[in-house]
Amino acid sequence: MQTLEKIIAPVDFSERSGGALRYAALLARHFRSELVLLHVFTPPAMEFGDAAGPDSVLSELYRNRAREVAKELDQFQAAELAGLVVRRVVREGDTAHRIVEFAHDEHAGLIVMATHGYGPFRRFILGSNTAKVLHDADCPVWTGAHLEHAPPPAADCLRRILCAVDLGPQSSKTLDWAMGLQTEFAAELTLVHATAPFSDDPEAMAAEWLERLRQNALAELESLRKQTGARAELLVESGEPAHVISSVALRINADALVIARGSASGVFGRLRTNAYAIIRQSPCPVVSV
Repeated sequence: MQTLEKIIAPVDFSERSGGALRYAALLARHFRSELVLLHVFTPPAMEFGDAAGPDSVLSELYRNRAREVAKELDQFQAAELAGLVVRRVVREGDTAHRIVEFAHDEHAGLIVMATHGYGPFRRFILGSNTAKVLHDADCPVWTGAHLEHAPPPAADCLRRILCAVDLGPQSSKTLDWAMGLQTEFAAELTLVHATAPFSDDPEAMAAEWLERLRQNALAELESLRKQTGARAELLVESGEPAHVISSVALRINADALVIARGSASGVFGRLRTNAYAIIRQSPCPVVSV
């Protein structure tokens, strides 16, 4: 796991972004990171087109609002961030694009942001900005549907880390990230792989075949554990990856889940194609590496 010299926390002043910021502060304190609060402001030209010219009333209202936003950002959770190296930045433009661009330009080690969604169906919703950042960012992204319930910033809350791997090329990098959290927080680490059924034929998926798949995957996990020197419990369970991984996270009461994201292929390449579903269903924050 590379050192987290800089953590980007996008802020929209909602309860969800406040909760995400508490996680960002927790990580920044442990890793002694610079914490950058980023608010992206939509210029009137993007909302009203030609009606928002430089001398228009809308433009003047926008300039006033921009000043208010900068002041609000300066005051946002100021007490909770005391003692940290904090920078507050306002940018204009498309929210997701600016977040990704800023993180890239700043060589950020992590973006921490909440998902979008309200009410009882929130776990089935992934906001468009979060989805775009997950797709485009070239650094890990920490997100989740329950970040407004973040612990106080001084709490050592990451005691159980779950790392889900698809046994593809990204697995070592993903596990390395999980091991970094394990070391920093003196946490327990569990390594899980979901063996998704690859056939609807009952004979092909008979018990002996499923057991053979499980044993093969377990051997791969053991090899990965030895290769990385990980101190981790190994789990292999059969089923749809998002459901399996979320169920394991709930069962072991995981405080954070580390996964890979991106494209993959082959029998063991289905985890990363399920990244969005895992994030929506996870009972704990998810770090997509």
